[in-house]
Amino acid sequence: MKRLLVVGTMLLIVTASFSQTTTAFNPLNRPKNLSDTALLDLVQKQTFRYFWDFAHPVSGLARERSNESFGYGHETTTTGGTGFGIMSLIVAVERKWVGRDTAAKFLLKMVNFLLKADAYHGVFAHWLNGTTGKTIPFSRKDDGADLVESSYLFQGLLCARQYFNGDNRIERELRNRIGWMWNDIEWNWFTQGGQEVLYWHWSPNNGWAMNFPVRGFNECLIMYILAASAERYPVSAAVYHRGWAESSFFKNGKEFYGIKLPLGFDYGGPLFFSQYSFLGLDPRGLKDRYADYWEQNKNHTLINREHSIRNPKKFKGYSENNWGLTASDTYNGYDAHSPTNDNGTITPTAALSAFPYTPEYSMKALKHFYYNLGDKIWSEYGFVDAFNETQNWYAKSHLAIDQGPIVAMIENYRTGLIWNLFMSCPEIQKGLQKLGFQSPWLKK
Repeated sequence: MKRLLVVGTMLLIVTASFSQTTTAFNPLNRPKNLSDTALLDLVQKQTFRYFWDFAHPVSGLARERSNESFGYGHETTTTGGTGFGIMSLIVAVERKWVGRDTAAKFLLKMVNFLLKADAYHGVFAHWLNGTTGKTIPFSRKDDGADLVESSYLFQGLLCARQYFNGDNRIERELRNRIGWMWNDIEWNWFTQGGQEVLYWHWSPNNGWAMNFPVRGFNECLIMYILAASAERYPVSAAVYHRGWAESSFFKNGKEFYGIKLPLGFDYGGPLFFSQYSFLGLDPRGLKDRYADYWEQNKNHTLINREHSIRNPKKFKGYSENNWGLTASDTYNGYDAHSPTNDNGTITPTAALSAFPYTPEYSMKALKHFYYNLGDKIWSEYGFVDAFNETQNWYAKSHLAIDQGPIVAMIENYRTGLIWNLFMSCPEIQKGLQKLGFQSPWLKK
């Protein structure tokens, strides 16, 4: 316990250089009449504060959410959200909001914490206690490995391994320790005895009782890419082609609002489907035998926006500048919002994390959120999680898994930074080739 308290104190010292007093934050005092560049800078920097000012004081991991709704405590950290936060920290270093050495030390403490935290065949749980590293069950039987959330974590860690390439002790140790954890993941274990599909969960107490084979198309593509890319415990290409790509909702090909959707559910589902896997995975020119993923993600976004323009249920506020349906908090709980599951709730991360696909439309949404609705939804950590004008409801909460993509995807739109890092991983390039992908990143 004494060691953990010392680590916590050191992390607090590290974060103090960026932190400001937030108790008196007043959205009415936000800067006005900003250039587009200055507005993007502000939104990225303010959103990043969630992962810096509000990082868990002992582990540095990202807290699941900023409030304690649904019985979550302040010890609850999220593995997937931490991966997105790591990408946000890389952006912060590149934009000189945080010193490189400071960030590398912060990440090394985080990685050292993860090396001692609970893991199951190399895979972390969805939630970890940020002080002890023990698993916090996500549900009664979901008390072990979460392969999808861990994939989001390692998407971020691999980017950090590529970025922190300096020849000094801190950065060498950081790279080495990330490599140890990456190579320890037993991806093939999660085929449950050699089946040609990956399973989401495994528990030392409940085994495979969750029984959730992951088939596409949805937010889990990155899991299959990583599993095929592993060197010690990989899965075969057949797991991708006969598992992920074989379901009644994988291929689509129909038009919705006059826009063709190659893959997935009718109307595309929530927008995180085209965002979470693609924070690192570069969709520009990315194709396989099933789809062109730039077309997939852009058209998914356009369908989602067009739904808000047409607004078939006549919700208050929907417009060409006020759009974005994805999973988030809502006025009566939490829901995965989409054109086929629409209760009037707009989630800022949906439009803002779509910046690479629809920059003009995302900028219009950003300006509307900031200038027109900012009195109600702008905060010390950027935009609140969601709002519903029909219900006159505006969230007070922030979720790590919604905040992180805003920073990373705006940066991918601006510079391609996170895409460039992830796609530079030699094992990822080999994995994509193994699965039959085409990409400008792959040598002919």
